[in-house]
Amino acid sequence: MKAKKSFKKNDSYYMGVALKQAKKALAIDEVPIGAVVVDNAGNIVAKAYNTVHKKKCQTEHAEVKAIKKACKLLGDWRLNGYALYVTLEPCMMCMGLMRLCRLSKLVYGADSPIFGYRLDKDADLNVYKKDTIEIKKGVLERESVDILRCFFKNKRKKSEKK
Repeated sequence: MKAKKSFKKNDSYYMGVALKQAKKALAIDEVPIGAVVVDNAGNIVAKAYNTVHKKKCQTEHAEVKAIKKACKLLGDWRLNGYALYVTLEPCMMCMGLMRLCRLSKLVYGADSPIFGYRLDKDADLNVYKKDTIEIKKGVLERESVDILRCFFKNKRKKSEKK
């Protein structure tokens, strides 16, 4: 029996998978954010989407859920060599978690000007090495922004009708 051969796809591919997760959140009326954890061989080890409103807890961010799933699957809290793809710039909580679990790479789609952890505030986490995580932004940015705009536009319409 032949072993399944793994191969890395490009960042857009994995962000596309994260966007599919965001669409699942959208379908249940959650803020549409999706996240995917990928190992260094290019295998997707965990996927998740926001359920903050459904579960009524801020720890239900897509990033946190995907990281928890990956850690459970791997049986370890260390994610050295792993990458996280998320459709929206992570908040401070999620960025802290990524650094604590030693993720090697973060790729995100859209900037979050309100709640995103501004990457120029790395001094806030000066206990950690500044160069421990590779960060790439703007991958499938338009698609990530569009799904968020659609969600909030619909929310405004619903509130205007009340």
